[in-house]
Amino acid sequence: MDAVRTKVGENGRLVIPARIRRALHIDVGDTVVLRVENNELRVSSVREAVRRAQELVAKHVPEGVSLMDELIAERRRELRRE
Repeated sequence: MDAVRTKVGENGRLVIPARIRRALHIDVGDTVVLRVENNELRVSSVREAVRRAQELVAKHVPEGVSLMDELIAERRRELRRE
């Protein structure tokens, strides 16, 4: 996708053009995640940020292990100790 120029408005407001919102699957009213990376502003949908986080965590979880099941089991052990 080609670069698009836009201006920063009052109170730092930035308008994301419709074609870029469509490409990122961002709808009006959605919450987005902003981060600075290599001196650039990166904008992503919350859905994409969660997907990226899941991908990073998955690299450190052995095959066949459910983190949810591990967390539930840990909480149950803690309850029994109380």
